[in-house]
Amino acid sequence: MKKASLIKSELIAGSYDGILASLYMDEGLVDSEKSRYVKAIDEFIGLFGDCEAEVYSAPGRSEVGGNHTDHENGMVLATSVNIDTIMVVTPTTDKVITVKSDGYDMCTADINTLTADKSEYGTTVALIRGVCASLKDLGYEIGGFKGYATSEVLSGSGLSSSAAFETLIGNVISGLYNNGEIDSVTIAKVGQKAENVFFGKPCGLMDQMACSVGGLISIDFEKPEDVKIEKVDVDFKDFGLYLCIVDTKGSHADLTDDYAAVPAEMKKIAAHFGKTVLREVEKDDVVKNLALLREKYGDRAVLRALHFYNEEENVAELVSALNAGDADRFLKTISISGDSSYKYLQNVYSTKKPAEQGLSLGIAVSEDFIKEKSEKGAVRVHGGGFAGTIQAFIPTECTSTYKETIEAVFGEGSCHILKVRDKGGIKVIG
Repeated sequence: MKKASLIKSELIAGSYDGILASLYMDEGLVDSEKSRYVKAIDEFIGLFGDCEAEVYSAPGRSEVGGNHTDHENGMVLATSVNIDTIMVVTPTTDKVITVKSDGYDMCTADINTLTADKSEYGTTVALIRGVCASLKDLGYEIGGFKGYATSEVLSGSGLSSSAAFETLIGNVISGLYNNGEIDSVTIAKVGQKAENVFFGKPCGLMDQMACSVGGLISIDFEKPEDVKIEKVDVDFKDFGLYLCIVDTKGSHADLTDDYAAVPAEMKKIAAHFGKTVLREVEKDDVVKNLALLREKYGDRAVLRALHFYNEEENVAELVSALNAGDADRFLKTISISGDSSYKYLQNVYSTKKPAEQGLSLGIAVSEDFIKEKSEKGAVRVHGGGFAGTIQAFIPTECTSTYKETIEAVFGEGSCHILKVRDKGGIKVIG
């Protein structure tokens, strides 16, 4: 472990240029990332002094296919992307974790106490405490540290800022106290548990898995205790495409009930057949009982169940198309998947706020652009939905024009042009 000032000097001298280029998938980003790291170290030194330190990174993620299927033990296609949260840390001898995140107040978590507290729901302290609690339950060592964090994965961006943070905390604990030996799948699982039990958000495992494992991966959650992960060795640039995530600037405030209703309604259908999740129920059984199901649980619950089965087929088709190098089939399936989310899952806007339909508008503008300016492309709702972001695959030669077009509607900086990052949570320096 090196003094923070020495790490800063080595960064400025270019000692880590190769690492940064491989991490952010673009040599053109090295200088800006280097400046970001140097600024983070300066902030760390200002807060905690010039002590021995390490630097960790956890990426944001993009869900490519498998919209709202993970909580039903379904299949997902996801990727980590080349924007991240980084943290400069130093270990302490107590059991206290102190973190200052850029733009937020200092938070302190005493990890001598590792029980969930509803008064901490929705807080950073809850996530820290939850990750540490689960790791300790699994027999790993935990300990205190002081850290300064800064993130490109903005809260509410649809790129899983909370999952990136959970992954970051897991990797810091792994690096400082467990010789870096905690595997990425375990870190993902403890992140999900922290979010479910300590943070109070009933999310699935997809976000954490994509952030923690890294790369473009297909994930099968049929057996949550033994998740199947396969790398899809394809980069969208091989198809002449960029992945664009557009923040439509919709507020997630007061949408918790909308998100929670999706798994709740799907599980009602599963429970009708004596099962816990839809993955355990045959589609034919649902179809044969549509009249009874809609009467008992409502049409929306039935439509959301049908979406689940659609998405299972879509994910398999997306993986097949990528492995076959078939860009046209891939883009067609993205559109089909997005259409299912829009019509059956119904997570493109909240019925509580029908006048706010930024996602719908973003999809409309993007579809017009693809139709008029591009020979190929696809767009869909991204992630949890209801507000936030859309995802578009745009040909590389049209990307700058698309960015100008969509930002004319949603504002400068709303369009993020991303690349697949092949590394998940990682110690970068130390």
